[in-house]
Amino acid sequence: MKPIKLPKEQRDLITENIRAYFEAERGETIGHLAADNLLEFFLKELGPAIYNGALSDCRTLAVQRMQSLEEDIYALEWKKR
Repeated sequence: MKPIKLPKEQRDLITENIRAYFEAERGETIGHLAADNLLEFFLKELGPAIYNGALSDCRTLAVQRMQSLEEDIYALEWKKR
């Protein structure tokens, strides 16, 4: 699986949020590079699980839609009288 890539604007925003979190919750100041490295770590560690969870949700939705479509098709069948 290839690594998750974020657009620069989104990555910068998340990095700043990580820095703000460390300051507010832990009373620690971390630099941009440290926050970016932490983001990269989380993307590598959590990314696959989150991605696979999203695919599972998508698969469930697709199955539900296909069942509904199948019901609609059966409803279109001509019945003998």
